[in-house]
Amino acid sequence: MTQSRNTDPYSDPRAFYGSELRRLREAGGFTQEQLGERVFCSGSYIGQFETAIRRPQLELSQLLDDVLGSGEHLQRLCRLARTSKVADYFADAADLEQRAKTISEYSSMYVLGLLQTEAYARAVTRGAQRFVPQEVVEQAVTARRERARLLETPSAPVYWAIIHEAALRVVVGNPGVMGEQLDHLAAMVRALPHLVLQVMPFTAGAHQFLNTMVSLMHFDDAPPVVYTEGAGTGQLIEDPALVAQCQSSYDLARATALSPEASLALIESVAKDWTTYEHRI
Repeated sequence: MTQSRNTDPYSDPRAFYGSELRRLREAGGFTQEQLGERVFCSGSYIGQFETAIRRPQLELSQLLDDVLGSGEHLQRLCRLARTSKVADYFADAADLEQRAKTISEYSSMYVLGLLQTEAYARAVTRGAQRFVPQEVVEQAVTARRERARLLETPSAPVYWAIIHEAALRVVVGNPGVMGEQLDHLAAMVRALPHLVLQVMPFTAGAHQFLNTMVSLMHFDDAPPVVYTEGAGTGQLIEDPALVAQCQSSYDLARATALSPEASLALIESVAKDWTTYEHRI
């Protein structure tokens, strides 16, 4: 994550933000480390914004404007640079997802976004945003499907997913949608060697991730991060102690879940149940 995302400052708003931050920092006589100290972050973190690796943060931009005497210049550029196809609370995590070398995720009640079919994604989105126009739903579905292509690229990360058994059995959309979704999961497991999928069975009982969605991302040359999400909200966690605690909990979840082989067998069995149910009604 230390390499520049884009060296042309006029190619996109994030690159322009980075070039303006560098220009203002150098004009003020600050090194990255010195500026970082003034705004309570590391010099390498400043460097990630300057090289357009990380999306600008509004609160940090306010501090930078104060220190650099740039009015609201960086704040305005920040708002422009933070435009995203996904929800703002998820946008930083979605960006980091593209650069991760390993992604480990857990979901308690639904199939994870990178593994969703179009029909399942549409049903999930409509359920979560019941009163928005269909156009908004379709935009969200398109963005999710674009994200899912990550797993099919030559540089795809190692992806480890744990899904609670409830996600296999709670109907989303209709039985046809569920059957298609579970068939898709099984096909992905068989086709992608870098994908490991486990099911957390009902018999596992209570555990730390029981009522949440968690994503742990590791990188070649940057510290790991954790993203957690609830209804209409999400949080990116970078504190090393909290990340380590979450990693420990995830390791326990791996040990508690069914083996990949047993998980695949259960997914295929439940997929047949949904298909049979659909033909009965």
